[in-house]
Amino acid sequence: MRRAVITGLGAVTPLGNCVGEFWKNLVGGKSGAAPITKFDASHHKTKFACEVKNFDPLQYFEKGEVRKTDLYTQYAIAAADECIKDSGLNLNECDLNRVGVILATGIGGIQTFEDEVLNYGESKENPRFNPFFITKMISNIAAGQISIRYGLHGISYAVSSACAASNNAIGTALDLIRMGRANIIIAGGSEASITPSAIGGFNSMKALSTSNDVPKAASRPFDASRDGFVAGEGSGVLMIEELEHALKRGAKIYCELVGYGAASDAYHVAATHPEGLGAILAMEGALADAGLTPSDVTYINAHATSTPVGDISECKAIEQVFKESLDKINVSATKSMTGHLLGAAGAIEAIACIKSIADGVIPPTINLNEVDPAISSKLNFTPLQSCEREVLVALNNTFGFGGHTSTTVFKKYKG
Repeated sequence: MRRAVITGLGAVTPLGNCVGEFWKNLVGGKSGAAPITKFDASHHKTKFACEVKNFDPLQYFEKGEVRKTDLYTQYAIAAADECIKDSGLNLNECDLNRVGVILATGIGGIQTFEDEVLNYGESKENPRFNPFFITKMISNIAAGQISIRYGLHGISYAVSSACAASNNAIGTALDLIRMGRANIIIAGGSEASITPSAIGGFNSMKALSTSNDVPKAASRPFDASRDGFVAGEGSGVLMIEELEHALKRGAKIYCELVGYGAASDAYHVAATHPEGLGAILAMEGALADAGLTPSDVTYINAHATSTPVGDISECKAIEQVFKESLDKINVSATKSMTGHLLGAAGAIEAIACIKSIADGVIPPTINLNEVDPAISSKLNFTPLQSCEREVLVALNNTFGFGGHTSTTVFKKYKG
């Protein structure tokens, strides 16, 4: 069976619009949360989020093209552009029929949808819609736009499994590489859902933190005082390449992608299984797929959104799977800094796992001042400060509304 390695990375995040800036701020424990600037949130219960800052689409698009793409696609293109440049791949010397794109999203072009519906409401007697409405909004279009932009004729589609989506995209890419269906897959996720309807919808579910006075401290996974997640936005893109193809072109290799597990809680549309059943199945499946045991794992990037129920169930699952190995493992929740990027969360958290292996640093869980008594004291959450440590195996958890669970496993490449 063919092996898959990571040879390129790209990111647009609340902590920086490239991988280097993102990683520096993540390791430094910086929060990306601040008052919402994308719309007037004064009448919303939650008035802050982790927005992407200083993003200029004109760096990536001609002026006339910007209006044809939703922001979620613009983020995806920017991250893909960095990823391809980072990989050193010469597209002119590559079989583009064997380069594919799997780009996930949870919501897709929601800002476009809102804008068009509002415009319709104002002009119902003479309804007018933007001719690019559908091709800006649909959830597959970021994958399509990346394929078109770079002339990639391989497999191309979107994955939509809520907050598990980009981890599913990465795992599916692994399977396709192993089966010989592609030489390279550009995989990841993108989201631009800091909009009135998305924030309002999550507020109505009581899913978001309402700590408006202290935005930077609002995302506090595992903490006894946590009160919900903080919305985030952005994109993460990975180049997943067949090992021999990468070696033949002399590519730098960040690490190896060795395992993927996916399952379902089959429990509730929005709540995780109280005992973490789906999470257990995903983690156990990913480890089995990788041919690893719990004792091989160094670092777990937890899904850990900072919701009262979700954090507890994930910790129960981790404790169940790793048992005697817990004292050897660092766990951290990088959503404490980035907020929750929904369908793009797994992609930027995969980058955190990959960089932890490459640089020997585990990012922290900030804002964790008092661990919830309902959470096991056996877990090391890497509180407040990053930790220098050789990372041999990193595991990435993502779970989504509808009960979707997915886990990917990254391993230091040793030839």
